[in-house]
Amino acid sequence: MKLTVVGCSPSWPTPGGVQSGYLIEEVSASLLLDCGPGVLSSLRLSRSWPELDGIVISHLHHDHFGDLISWVWGTVALRELERSIARPVLWLPPGGIERLESLAKLLGSSPGMFTEAFVLDEYSPHATFTVGDCELTAFPVPHFEMAAFSLRLSSSGRTLTYSGDCAPSESLVEAAAGANLLLCEATLPPGFDEPKPRGHMTLEEARSIFERSGASELLITHRALELDVDEGIARARDGAVREV
Repeated sequence: MKLTVVGCSPSWPTPGGVQSGYLIEEVSASLLLDCGPGVLSSLRLSRSWPELDGIVISHLHHDHFGDLISWVWGTVALRELERSIARPVLWLPPGGIERLESLAKLLGSSPGMFTEAFVLDEYSPHATFTVGDCELTAFPVPHFEMAAFSLRLSSSGRTLTYSGDCAPSESLVEAAAGANLLLCEATLPPGFDEPKPRGHMTLEEARSIFERSGASELLITHRALELDVDEGIARARDGAVREV
């Protein structure tokens, strides 16, 4: 299983950075976990248009799904140029299809705007769904008042858990149990007084989740350039590639 960090900026992008997007490539499938601003343009650096089997959105905050809008406009434009553009399955949190329809209306488009580019579907908490031979399970996690999920992905005997955005929770420990890699947010500086209910973690909280889960490796993401990461802890970088 190959992981490419397309973008790992938090809600304010690092200089020249890309917001959340993680490309998973397997023999039978390629999929994207989240699709924040800048992800589409970065994917187009290596191919004229991304050819994916699926896109899975952890939650509907702009820094995690914003480039879906650009994906629609690009798809429509390229079809006008008589390009054949496939529609990947877009997996959304519960209620996500209705929210995208509402967004389309705000953008002055028809409610079916996103079906121009995607086959829309919704995953259910704790239920397994598939993209090619990749099996995914969504675990509800706390993120302010937003419905948010961590994603556990398994294929070819390897498992990656992506935290999405979340405060510390037993659900994330469960999602990461025994994983080969925990890709975990650590947005907050030490001692930050985040509003309640909380939505993010400090580096120490992320490390505690990792240690309790029994995952093999930890990769920190969604962390501002201004915040350090302790020596010995791996930090995600835009464009980084690794085998899981």
